[in-house]
Amino acid sequence: MGSAVLTVVCVPALGLADDISLMSIGARYAISGNSPIGEQTQEDFQQYDVAATFRMPWSWYYSWGWGFSTRLITSAGVLEGAKDQAFIATLVPVVAFGMKDERFSIDMGGGGALMSNYKFGAQTFGGPFQFVWTFGLNFKVYGPVGLGYHFQHYSDATLYGSGSRGVDLHMFELAYRF
Repeated sequence: MGSAVLTVVCVPALGLADDISLMSIGARYAISGNSPIGEQTQEDFQQYDVAATFRMPWSWYYSWGWGFSTRLITSAGVLEGAKDQAFIATLVPVVAFGMKDERFSIDMGGGGALMSNYKFGAQTFGGPFQFVWTFGLNFKVYGPVGLGYHFQHYSDATLYGSGSRGVDLHMFELAYRF
């Protein structure tokens, strides 16, 4: 009987939310840094954007309150580098591990970005579409206020040829959570 109880407690509960819902909106600021993923950038970059995170309808939580959920991070803003600017918009589905009450979570995912300009001084991204990979930490700080950090990588994955380079960004977020 003891193993039956243990089995029931250790099996996650699959949840399907009623709808997709807005989880948070926030302002983000990012700076480029050394690349642990690819070649080093030829320019320094900054990004300013506004992001909205949506709860998606799939989640798996254990009885003790920890588990996985799915989210969609969308953003629109400006990428700057070498005195050039571009409008940039992203759409990134992520899987998050954390507490069901969303006080803390770690997320990771990949998606796409569109940029209005892809040449910044000596560096070219290759073209207007970029793949996005992100890894982040999110904390609920006080009431509805949250803080976040995301490591975000843009790359064309040689879609436009081997002469292009992406960028790695350290992104900091101040968010209002619903």
